Amino acid sequence: MATGASQNPLATEHVPFFITPPGGSDVLFHAVAWFVLLCVIGLGVIFFTIHTLPERMAHRTKKVQLDFVAILGLIALFTNEHIYWIAALILAFIDLPDFLTPVQRIASAVETIAVQEPPVEAQENESHAEASEEADHPDAGPNSKRSLADAVLPVQKGSAHA
Repeated sequence: MATGASQNPLATEHVPFFITPPGGSDVLFHAVAWFVLLCVIGLGVIFFTIHTLPERMAHRTKKVQLDFVAILGLIALFTNEHIYWIAALILAFIDLPDFLTPVQRIASAVETIAVQEPPVEAQENESHAEASEEADHPDAGPNSKRSLADAVLPVQKGSAHA
């Protein structure tokens, strides 16, 4: 071979910019690699933003079923079953009635009624009734058990019956 090798006559005089000389850095490869990396990260952000949409909707409106929506979203994320995400989205849109608050209010009202002491008149009537019962049953001591029929309490009417 000769030292002064000539170029192939079929080769072009000018080489495109993406062809790198030997030992040079491939600029096009680096640009495409960064572009693909940014696209993958961007698609991941978009995916997780859409995936958390039901939970964010339920959290924004202070829904009662926020925990259910969050659990369904996590199940959908880890199992890749779309039906759980759809169920979470539907549940985030629905307003479930709040049954717990009225039940708690009823329970607290019943507790307050149970703790209230009877009026003074009822206490006096009770003490007179106990004294008359002890007179009727002389063998009954303070620790004796009475039947349910003997322990009749006076009926108190509320303000609606006055």
